[in-house]
Amino acid sequence: MPSTSRNRPPIDARQVPASTPLRPLRLGSVEIGFPVVQAALSGYSDWAMRMIARRLGATYAACEVMLDQFLVQVRQRQRTRHFLHLSDDDHPVGGQLMGAEPEQFAAGAARLVAAGFDVIDINFGCPVKKVLGKCRGGYHLGQPAVALNVIRRTRDVVPDGIPVTVKLRRGIDDSPQSRDRFYEILSGAFQLGVAAVTVHARTVAQRYNGPSCWEFLREVKEQFPHQIVLGSGDLFTGADCLRMIALTGVDGVAVARGAIGNPWIFAHAMALARGTEPQPPTLAQQREVLSEHYRLSEQLYGPQRCGPLMRKFGIKYAAQHPHHLEVRAAFIRVRQRSDWDAVLNTWYGE
Repeated sequence: MPSTSRNRPPIDARQVPASTPLRPLRLGSVEIGFPVVQAALSGYSDWAMRMIARRLGATYAACEVMLDQFLVQVRQRQRTRHFLHLSDDDHPVGGQLMGAEPEQFAAGAARLVAAGFDVIDINFGCPVKKVLGKCRGGYHLGQPAVALNVIRRTRDVVPDGIPVTVKLRRGIDDSPQSRDRFYEILSGAFQLGVAAVTVHARTVAQRYNGPSCWEFLREVKEQFPHQIVLGSGDLFTGADCLRMIALTGVDGVAVARGAIGNPWIFAHAMALARGTEPQPPTLAQQREVLSEHYRLSEQLYGPQRCGPLMRKFGIKYAAQHPHHLEVRAAFIRVRQRSDWDAVLNTWYGE
């Protein structure tokens, strides 16, 4: 079992980043560049969100997590086409896969490859109760043999030139047994040819509660210094992203919840890396992004479905506004394009 770092002081996520220069990120054969990327987000990271993130500095983005069974059965219908929708400027892009059976995983991975995804990402990290109840996501962290079989079958079916990566949490819980299983899966994954892992530094039992354990990320990178390890958890500002890299030694970070309604996090991280102090987006800049996000979403879903789907984004964007409670309430009432435009005209005008 890997040694612990308990004799060292814990990492304070508020510490100022060290002056260590950032190294360009690479996932197997895929060049990424700036090592702050957009994570997969169920219900959020569709093509429209990814495009907004890219235009504000995200060098890589992953799609919404998709079930293996769904991918095997789905047809390119109007109501489902958004799941596999890509464009020429949406690369490099990762397709994230979640499921229960190794055979289904392999078939789902083949479908993602055929759809044009540049990286295939396996989700062993989802902590949602209904997902765990169906033996998916973080459930696999409790059964290393099955998890490694999933990875093996997926790697076998995916062409050599396309990287396979894995997303996982630091274990089911904080027990020694859970820790041992985490490292068994992690070590086995690298032996099977996984190009990189993303480690969310909370346990499955924690879900999204309590602080993310950055000390664990430092320990993982020390144990696997020659492998690509990305960190995740408690990344809500550009400074958080650079602090995690500097204080833990990970090769990059995957921003998840911190990017919902705040795509400027990528531009801010880039500015800080260049030694420039980033400024919060002005109302004019927010309006421009909000308007473009709706336009892209309407292009993806059509005018009838777009309005209700964009409400959840508007609620998150409202947090950037000085009158965020009033703006949030206005976005909750959005039903169609005219409602969205009315919010922009009322709250994001000159």
